[in-house]
Amino acid sequence: MFDWIQHLADWLVYEVFNVEKGQHLAEALNFFFYDTTKILILLFVVIFFMGIVNSYFPIDRVKNFLSRNKLYGLEYLLASLFGVVTPFCSCSSVPLFIGFVRGGIPLGVTFAFLITSPLVNEVAIGLFIGLFGLKTTIIYVISGILLGTISGMILQKLKLERFLTPWVKEVLANAQREQDIFKAEKQTLKQRLPIIWAEVLFILKGIIPYVIIGIAIGGIMHGYIPEGFFEKYMDKDNLFAVPIATILAVPMYSNASGILPIVQVLVAKGIPIGTAIAFMMGVVGLSLPEAMLLKKVMTLKLIAIFFGVVTCCIIISGYLFNLIL
Repeated sequence: MFDWIQHLADWLVYEVFNVEKGQHLAEALNFFFYDTTKILILLFVVIFFMGIVNSYFPIDRVKNFLSRNKLYGLEYLLASLFGVVTPFCSCSSVPLFIGFVRGGIPLGVTFAFLITSPLVNEVAIGLFIGLFGLKTTIIYVISGILLGTISGMILQKLKLERFLTPWVKEVLANAQREQDIFKAEKQTLKQRLPIIWAEVLFILKGIIPYVIIGIAIGGIMHGYIPEGFFEKYMDKDNLFAVPIATILAVPMYSNASGILPIVQVLVAKGIPIGTAIAFMMGVVGLSLPEAMLLKKVMTLKLIAIFFGVVTCCIIISGYLFNLIL
């Protein structure tokens, strides 16, 4: 789907900037150009699409339905399952996260999607089956969905909406005003598009600097951190290997297809599979670039709470994996 972006990134790095293939700088630049282009396209498409959807589906009705109807956790599970069918990395999931928040979806439900989307998708499942077999894959998929569902429920119980940034509250207010206009004037889609377009530009202008900074950090990590750098901290005799592996993984940034071959190497070297998978979940599910992107949407306190809850759940999953497998 994004092959043309990869070709564009290769052309920029190797032809325009004339950086030799295999160098750390080449890896970092290639990652930066590829992910920046991909995420900006996703941002535009998702925000524009959600703008159209929100103009027809009243925000207040969505809020009322999800807040007044007891779904017994089903809404969190559904959000996690939606995350499974969206093949995004942690940073690419942020545009949909913003769309969900703008659409009035409860924060905990939105978090459930944000957590599961990078962890479990068809690419990761296919690779997992090939590398570790069907049994391990099934356990991983179920644990990934449960991780998103349970973390979302915990985060919702904490009532964290007050820690969203003023920028998000302005976006929500604009969305409500748009709906009031559309409802009062019964406008056609063609008449609505200029207002939707103005809102798309407003959101993009607000978040693009964070996208660029976040991906730049990810590019530096991708290009300059050696693959075997963390192996010495994951020894099977170390009782604290799971939390250490998870915490060390959080600042890194990769998608599931990029990190799974590394996980296979770690397991082949004798590192327990639960520890290796906890490392993978930390890399894929949480990252410093993602935190930079979320900074426009959340206060630092909310980001810290989100990362803390998910990190604890990943550590528990790692220990359970070691016990089961």
